Amino acid sequence: MDSSGPAPRAPRPHDGGGTPSAPATAAGACYHCGEPLPAAPVTGLIADRQHRFCCSGCAAAAQWIAGAALEDYYRLRESPAGRVGVDLPDYAAFDRDAVLAEHSRRIDGGREITVLTDAMRCAACAWLIDRALRREPGVLDLTANAVTGRIRLAWDPARTSLSTLMTRLAALGYRPWLATGEAREAARRRERNRWLLRLGVAGLGTVQAMMLAEALYLDTTQSMPTATRDFFRWLTFLVSTPVVFYSGWPFLEGMWRELRGRRLGMDTLIGGSTLLAYFASVLETVRGGVHVWYDAAVMFVLLLLVARMLEQRARGIASAQVDALARARPALATRERGGEDDAGACEQVPLAELAPGDVVRVAPGEAVPADGTLLDQASSFDEALLTGESEPVPRRPGDTVLAGSHCHERPARIRLTHTGASTRLSQLVHLVERAQAARPPLAQATERIAGAFVGVLLVSAAAVYAWWHLHEPSRALEVTLAVLVVSCPCALSLAVPAALTTAHGALARIGVLGLRGEALGALARADRMVFDKTGTLGDGRPVLQEVQVFDAAASGYGREQVLRIAAALERDSRHPLARAFERVADAPPAEQVRLVPGAGLRGHVDGREWRLGHAGFACRDRDDDGALWLGDGTAAIARFEIRETPRTDAAEALAELRADGVDVEICSGDAAATVARFAAALGVGDARSRQSPEQKLARVRELQQAGHVVAMVGDGLNDAPVLAGADVSLAMADGAALAQRAADFVVTSPSLARIPQAVALARRTRRIVRQNLAWALGYNLLAWPLAASGHVTPWIAALGMALSSLLVTLNALRLARPPRRPDTRQARIATTAP
Repeated sequence: MDSSGPAPRAPRPHDGGGTPSAPATAAGACYHCGEPLPAAPVTGLIADRQHRFCCSGCAAAAQWIAGAALEDYYRLRESPAGRVGVDLPDYAAFDRDAVLAEHSRRIDGGREITVLTDAMRCAACAWLIDRALRREPGVLDLTANAVTGRIRLAWDPARTSLSTLMTRLAALGYRPWLATGEAREAARRRERNRWLLRLGVAGLGTVQAMMLAEALYLDTTQSMPTATRDFFRWLTFLVSTPVVFYSGWPFLEGMWRELRGRRLGMDTLIGGSTLLAYFASVLETVRGGVHVWYDAAVMFVLLLLVARMLEQRARGIASAQVDALARARPALATRERGGEDDAGACEQVPLAELAPGDVVRVAPGEAVPADGTLLDQASSFDEALLTGESEPVPRRPGDTVLAGSHCHERPARIRLTHTGASTRLSQLVHLVERAQAARPPLAQATERIAGAFVGVLLVSAAAVYAWWHLHEPSRALEVTLAVLVVSCPCALSLAVPAALTTAHGALARIGVLGLRGEALGALARADRMVFDKTGTLGDGRPVLQEVQVFDAAASGYGREQVLRIAAALERDSRHPLARAFERVADAPPAEQVRLVPGAGLRGHVDGREWRLGHAGFACRDRDDDGALWLGDGTAAIARFEIRETPRTDAAEALAELRADGVDVEICSGDAAATVARFAAALGVGDARSRQSPEQKLARVRELQQAGHVVAMVGDGLNDAPVLAGADVSLAMADGAALAQRAADFVVTSPSLARIPQAVALARRTRRIVRQNLAWALGYNLLAWPLAASGHVTPWIAALGMALSSLLVTLNALRLARPPRRPDTRQARIATTAP
C-alpha cells in the first residue's frame, strides 16, 4: 500500500540547549551521511556543538537543517542520509519543456511531478523533505513516501523552477531521479487511489454495520420491538451493500474469472462466502428471520482488503528494483553535432534520438545516457545504482562506460556503442521484469493445493450444513458460513508468494537479480559451489605482461603486428581476456571469427587464417604452459603472457561460504599453473584446470550424482552449458549475455561478497516459507473443527482468517530487512544498492 503524505507527525522540539541526541552513526563516521571520515574531515558548528563531516556538502546540509530549526531530524532518523558531495548535479535539464511534458502533468495553479530518491530510508527522511521543500516559494503540495522512495511535488513554475527544488533536495543528500514517465505514474496513482477508496468504503461500512449488529447482539432477551429490529437490519443492509459490491468487487471479479475458467480458487471461496452471508441476511431481513450476518460479510471484505493491500505493498517494495534501474536514465543527452560547420557544437536531445556512433558529452554528476567507449581523457564513474559498488570506478580512454553510471570527476566524451533496449541497463531491467512475471513452481503448487482445499472445504461445508440442519436448523446456515470463512486458505496461498517476492526485492538491493523464482530454494540447499576463474574469481582486468614473437625475420611479423592480429580476433569477444588487447591501436578488421569452446578463437585477418588460444589449439609445436598463443594451427607465431589478479574480496567471500557449510572448488579452462596460483591465493583445495565446457558439465553431474546440490558461478560464453546444468547458477553481470540467460541469478555487483549474502538470504527465505506453511496448515486444521462444532461465529471466523493472512505477510516482510553485519561499510552498501 502506498501511503501518502509526510510519514511521521511533526516531532516535538527538544528541551533546553544543545543538540538532540546524536544520530545513529558509528564513531569515525560523517555526522550527516554516516560515510567514513577522510583523513582531514570537514568540521562544522551545529547548535553550539562541533561535528565532523566527510565533505563540505554534508556540512552545509547539516548547517541548513539546523538553521531551519529542523535538527530533530537527526534524533528521529533510523539510518543516515545520502552523501551530499562537493559537486551537485546540474538539474537545468529538468526545466526543459520536453522533460516536463513527459514526466509531469498540469494541475490547477501549476504542475505536478513524481521523482525518486534512493536515500530516503525512514520516516524522518520523509518528514525532513516535506518540511524543507515546503519552505521554498512556489511549492503548492508535497508528499514523500519513505517505503517506495517517491516524492510527489506540485509547484508553480511562475514562482520557482523545478531545478531549484531538485537542487535543494540534492543539497540535503536526497538526489532526485526522474520516475518512469507521467503516464505510468498516473496509472499507478489511479490504481492506488481505487484500492484506498475501496478500503475507505469498507472501513466506514464495517464500523457502521458492527455498531448496528452490536445493538442486535445485546438484545439477548428478545425485548427489542420488531419494528426497531427491522429498522436496524435495513440500515445495516444499506451500509453493507456498497462494501460487498464495491469494496469486494476484486474478489467477485476474481470469482467470476475462476468459475469461467472452470477452476476453484481463493476468490471463489471469498466471493461465494461473502455473497452467501449477504443474500442470506437479505432474505432473513425481508422475511423477519432470527439471524442476519451482514457484519460477517463486511468484516470479511475489510480484513481481506487489508491483507491483499499488504501483499501488494510487499510486491511494490520488491518491484522498486525496476525503479532503481529505471531512474538511472538521464532526462536528456548532450550530443555533439556531426556536421563540419558544427565542430564542437552540441545539442540536447531525448534519449530516443541517440544512435550507435554518436558522441555525447557527460558533465560531472550527470548520468551516462547509453553504453559507449570513453574518449580523450580518463575519468571515474559512480556505478552504485547498477552494481551496488559505492566507490567510483576509474575508466581510461578506450574503456567501456555503462548507461546509468554517473560521471564523477572530469567531463567525459563517450562514443556510443549501444542505445535504447540494447544497453546493459535495459537488459537488466528486462531480466528483472521477466523474473517478476514468472511464477515459481512452489507458488504454483501451493495454489493447486489451495484449489483442491477449496473443493474439499465446499464438500465438508455441505456436510456440516446437512448435519446441523437435522439437529439444530436455526444454526445451520450460521455454522456453515463460519466454516467457509474460517477455513479460507488465504494464508496458505500467501505463504510462499509473499516470502519469495520480498526475498527477490532484498536480493536486488544487494546487487543480485533473481531470474527464476524456483532457484531461491536450490540456492538455500546448495552445499557445493563451483567457480570459474577468469572474470569470476579474477578481477576481470587482465594485464598483458609479456609478448614473445618467434622467427620474426622469417615470418615478417613483429611485436606490433602480432598485437594487432590478436586485438582483431578479440575485438568482439566477451571473454575477460579480450580486455588485455583493448588498448591496441589500429587493429584491422577480422572476418569469419569463430569461438571454439574451451580452446580459443579462429578467424581471418588480412586474408590469412589465425588461431588464438592455448598451445594445443593455436599450434602443434609447443607445450601448453598457460599462456595465450597465436599461430596458424601448425606453427607458433607469438606468445602472450597475461596475468589476472583475484578480486579484492574473493578470499573473504569464499571463506564465508565455507563457514556457512558450502564447499568451494575452482573449475577453469586455464592452465594448471595459473589455476594453482589462484587456488593457493584464495585458500581453495580443490581446483581443476584446462576444463572444456563438456568437462565442466561432467564435473557438475558427478557432484550431483554424489548427492551434492551444486551451485555454479561463471561469466563466459563457455560457462553457459554448465550454468544451465547446475542445480542453481549465478552469472556475473559483466559476462556474456548467453551466460546470463542460462543462469538463475545475475550478480550485478562487482563484489563477490554478494554471493554468501545471497546464500544467507535464501536460507532465511526457506525458514520463513516453512514457518508460513506450518502456520497456514496448522491454523486451518485447528480452526475447521472449532467452526464445524459451532464454537465460532461468522464475524470471529472472518477476524481469525484475516489475522492468519496478515501474520504470514508480515512474517515474509521480515526478509526486507538487511541482515546485521559487523562491517558497517558493507551494511551501508547493502542498503543503498538497487
